[in-house]
Amino acid sequence: MMEKEECSPLLPQDTTGREHPPTRNSPPIANVPGPALQENQKGAWGCRCCPGAKRQAQWEGQASSLPLSTGSSCVKYMIFLSNFLFSLPALLALAAGLWGLALKRSQGSGWGGPLPTDPMLVLVLGGLAVSVVSLSGCLGAFCENSCLLHCYSGAVLFCLALEALAGVLVVTLWDPLQDSLRYTLREAIIHYWDDPDLHFLLDQVQLGLRCCGAGSYQDWQQNRYFNCSSPGVAACSLPASCCITPQEDGAVVNTQCGFGVLHLDQNVAGQAVYLQGCWPALQEWLRGSIGAIGGCAVAVVMIQGTELLLAACLLRALAAHKAAGDTEPGPL
Repeated sequence: MMEKEECSPLLPQDTTGREHPPTRNSPPIANVPGPALQENQKGAWGCRCCPGAKRQAQWEGQASSLPLSTGSSCVKYMIFLSNFLFSLPALLALAAGLWGLALKRSQGSGWGGPLPTDPMLVLVLGGLAVSVVSLSGCLGAFCENSCLLHCYSGAVLFCLALEALAGVLVVTLWDPLQDSLRYTLREAIIHYWDDPDLHFLLDQVQLGLRCCGAGSYQDWQQNRYFNCSSPGVAACSLPASCCITPQEDGAVVNTQCGFGVLHLDQNVAGQAVYLQGCWPALQEWLRGSIGAIGGCAVAVVMIQGTELLLAACLLRALAAHKAAGDTEPGPL
């Protein structure tokens, strides 16, 4: 009689879908992790956009599967969009720096030139740092990942601290920085032909500021190739970037426009090249652009502060959302 009752299909079944107690003839139950273990695994990942995470949360009926509030969702997408926009130029700078380093390596250019740091290496490191921080903000906001958002907030806070320190150093060490910049400019003239990056940067400075040399155009006498005692064909000459009109027909650069200018009279030389040095021109440009530079610095700090505030708001919303999901009772 007992065996018939245990095997009878007329036993009452639970309409809520709860499992029946195992009987003697029922197959063994596999060792499947329960909902509590699955919830712990999902919490360990901490990623709401991981495959199957939302479906599992909906199957379990947890309150954490519900979307964020409208305000928190707006903050989330603002963080994602702003960091995505910042990551684009950072990735472009990283690609340009890697391309420049590969090009220099293919041309046989070695490391450790007259520049204190390789401009392409600085471009690579800066682009890499900004892209990593921006992408961590994008992924942290999109996946609602608290760990990535904490890392992003710490990185932005670290950048703000570095910028504040740099501003204090520039204000307190302004005179030594000017002397160092003037010395670097003179060293760049001496080593003009020794480094392709130095060659390019100095040409851009002279073309942009419409100047020649450090203090005057006669500073190019310190270069062993342009010195009037040099046995080469460039003796007593100047780079094409010193010329008032370095291009012919508006497109082709006339590389011989500065040939023989250093032994000419100053009035005659002034008709072909710029006589003013780049250091006075740079000082004049800094005095005229100090407002724009300060405004850009303030704008960058405000953007970073806004990003930090938005990340803090999203982290607070995620913490409250998770606490609500933990306190909500599950289905019976």
